[in-house]
Amino acid sequence: MKVAIPVADETLTFFGNAGHAPYFAVYSMKGSGMFRSFDLDEVRKNPRNDIDHDHGEDEHHECSHGEEDAEHVRQHQVMASALEDCDYLIVRRACKNTAASMADLGIKIKKYGDHATKAGEVLSSLSSTLV
Repeated sequence: MKVAIPVADETLTFFGNAGHAPYFAVYSMKGSGMFRSFDLDEVRKNPRNDIDHDHGEDEHHECSHGEEDAEHVRQHQVMASALEDCDYLIVRRACKNTAASMADLGIKIKKYGDHATKAGEVLSSLSSTLV
């Protein structure tokens, strides 16, 4: 099982808005049950080329683009294809275009609502809910 977590940079600081995250930390699960652990495989750059349109690195930005904005939807699909080997994407928030693009590839979105700031802490908090 592979899990992607949006991060701001190589420090693995959790970036809550998945669609606008600069990078994704990708982890692989090892073992099972109480012997489950996660190894960091890599940090992948978000391939969206429209990622900083008008709102830069604001992880709290609300995406107002709809399904009628074909290029914006395509950019979400580009992002999802970079995570196509992942089973889960952990987010604090995700717009409908992110959710739809992930669902198209069978990637499940798992919401995280607590206060951890590092990807490893977020993953530890949710690991028991990932099956």
